[in-house]
Amino acid sequence: MTASVDPMLDDTLRRAQRRRAFDTALIGLPIAVAAAVLAWRVGGSGAASITALAVAGALAAFAWDRARRLDRRWLVRELDARRADLEDSADLLFASDAALSPLERLQRARLQHRIAADALPDLRPRWSMRAVALSAAVGALAIAAIVSWPEREPVTVERVLARIGAGPAVPTQTRIVEQALRIAPPAYTGQPARTRQTLDAKVPHGTRLQWTLRFVPQPAAASLVFHDGRRIRLVRDGDAWRGSEVLVRPALYRIELERSPRLVPAARHRLDVVPDRPPQLRVLAPDRGLSLVTPGQRSWSVAFEATDDHGVSAAARLRITLAQGSGENITFREQTIVVRGTGPRTRRRFAHRLDLAALGLAAGDDLIVQLSVNDNRAPSPQSARSASLILRWPSDLGTETTGLDGMVKKVLPAYFRSQRQIIIDAEALLKRKRQLAADDYLARSDGIGVDQRLLRLRYGQFLGEETDGAPQLPTNDAPDAPADDAQAEAEAPPAADDHGHDDDPAAPGRAPVFGEEAAVLEAYGHTHDQAEAATLLDPETRITLKAALDQMWQSELNLRQGRPDLALPYAYRALGFIKEVQQASRIYLARVGPELPPIDDSRRLGGDRSGLSRRDDALVAATAPDPTLATLWRALDDAPVARGQAPAPVDFATLERWLREHQARLADPLAFVAAIEALRADPRCDRCRRDLRALLWPLLPRPTAGVPRREAADAAGQRYLDALRRDGAP
Repeated sequence: MTASVDPMLDDTLRRAQRRRAFDTALIGLPIAVAAAVLAWRVGGSGAASITALAVAGALAAFAWDRARRLDRRWLVRELDARRADLEDSADLLFASDAALSPLERLQRARLQHRIAADALPDLRPRWSMRAVALSAAVGALAIAAIVSWPEREPVTVERVLARIGAGPAVPTQTRIVEQALRIAPPAYTGQPARTRQTLDAKVPHGTRLQWTLRFVPQPAAASLVFHDGRRIRLVRDGDAWRGSEVLVRPALYRIELERSPRLVPAARHRLDVVPDRPPQLRVLAPDRGLSLVTPGQRSWSVAFEATDDHGVSAAARLRITLAQGSGENITFREQTIVVRGTGPRTRRRFAHRLDLAALGLAAGDDLIVQLSVNDNRAPSPQSARSASLILRWPSDLGTETTGLDGMVKKVLPAYFRSQRQIIIDAEALLKRKRQLAADDYLARSDGIGVDQRLLRLRYGQFLGEETDGAPQLPTNDAPDAPADDAQAEAEAPPAADDHGHDDDPAAPGRAPVFGEEAAVLEAYGHTHDQAEAATLLDPETRITLKAALDQMWQSELNLRQGRPDLALPYAYRALGFIKEVQQASRIYLARVGPELPPIDDSRRLGGDRSGLSRRDDALVAATAPDPTLATLWRALDDAPVARGQAPAPVDFATLERWLREHQARLADPLAFVAAIEALRADPRCDRCRRDLRALLWPLLPRPTAGVPRREAADAAGQRYLDALRRDGAP
């Protein structure tokens, strides 16, 4: 075992033994004191001394016996249990070299290195707090019974004279013999008034506090002095001193007496304020923010749950907004109704059923509802509003028409609905699988895959993707064609246009149809763009359409390989995404393009550099951080105190002023005040300085990033730089 590990293990074992011995002594000490008191009461001071020595010796022997049980075997067990990195090999640390194999010596060296690198855990046994408390209680009761046992005192002349000549002792300190703090929370909290026997409290905002204090001896005047300078003078009422205050912010305070001995203990007391949180609203029904009207629906039920720490108002306001119209001719009609809640005051449920016919909801309209609720705080209650719930009655998409740029546009052309026909054809082919030959089955599946491909390319136009092949309706109305013809038609290279793309919008055999936007756009324009920059659809519809394209691609892949059974799940999911896109009520096109600022041609190539910064301009000094905290941090350094020197003076006035100006940055301002007062009372207190430094550390400004200096060139680099300078010299 190395010299650095052996003392560590021995020291750990000794500390554990000392803890066990002290714990045993604490348990037996009250009983020993009770025995000594009993001997003193019976036989006087001599008997008490002998009994105390005997009991102390017995207690010491018992404590030492218990401590010796914590030997090296116990230490090995604890190390194996507490340190997993010792790998249950702690017994190797105490074995001799002669009894170990080379592998065991290597393992012991590794363990010694780990112990030297990482501190050992605290293996001291826990204090037996329950046993100590029980022993103290039994000892206290025994001593009280022994002392209170009546004993007749002999009457002597000396005792009588001592009683006659004894006078009242002059008090040297003032004590609080009775203290009470009555707490009366505001009525809206519903909490009853209560009285505490301590002067610290944590109460709701706006609570009225009333202090009742009794002092011995009585002072001339008494006050409560708060950390922010406020002072409450206590009024004397007989032997009691009373005062009251409405607490609106946290505070630290102390009791100050006038013309009286010093108060013991002179402690500071803390009052914390619990702010009233605003109510919280949760939507219970429906389970989604946007709902669609189902066929035959006559009403719509909504339900909310409101919670608050002190109670929610029994009545809430439900705002109902009806949006009617389309395009730029949308009108809104709003009304508010009162909804009564049910349940306890801290958790109420608000439910209401809306009559759609009475509200005038028709096709193409949106019904928006939102609940507002208040809590019971007085005089200014807090309110909360729920998320908006929308009930939409989709309009008939076939009746919408295309207007000017920026007006309402049909979401999808009619030929987008042929995905259902692809599913029908795939299912029919699966039913005839046993009746068809393998080649015929593969050819028919490949033909359906070609239709799926053409439909996918049509969708790609609305996302800015390129199309290939002549525009044709992706339906299967034509009779079945041989697989070779269908594949050749799908893979035939189309003619290139002026833009270098394989588009043929004016394909023979199909003329643009009036009122069909896609056909007109294909016949007389060239539409392609990046998918992220496409402006034909709104972002949500574009995302849904991209998901449909992904499912179509998987469906096409399986159909072209003759596996319609594997393609059907993807085809069904693609159909579901298409239905979501078709249910979008309306989309809007961009009304105008970007407006860029005009270019000033008068300055082009003119060499006018006015308004431009130059490299030789002076640097603007950065705003220096507040030096107050950095100065206080250096002043609180405890290194001089550790060396026995006088600590640096701390500017408490500057620190308190900074705290008052920056209370919003402090998580617990009262902790700062308490730390300042503790250090002010004892400037040489190391713990007080460390506590205040720990509170200041999160508030210190971060140091600005500096540019590191370039490393000096080595000999070869210096020769290279010298050569460059010589070559550049005239």
